[in-house]
Amino acid sequence: MALSLRCLHLQLDRPEGPLRPAIEAALSGHGRPLRWAITATSGLELWIEAVVEVEEGPEGDWRG
Repeated sequence: MALSLRCLHLQLDRPEGPLRPAIEAALSGHGRPLRWAITATSGLELWIEAVVEVEEGPEGDWRG
C-alpha cells in the first residue's frame, strides 16, 4: 500500500463550541489531516481547504 496526499475543499456549518475539534473530525473522514485552513465564512458556513494523507489500496482505491 502507498500513501498519497489529497486536496479537499469542504463547506461546513459552523459548530457551536470550539472550531478546531469539529473541523478535524470532519476532515478525518477523508484521511489524516496534515494541514487545513478556513478560507472563507458566510453567516454560519465555513469553507475549509485541506491536505489529507490517505492509504491507497492495491487497485489504487483509497482508504481514509
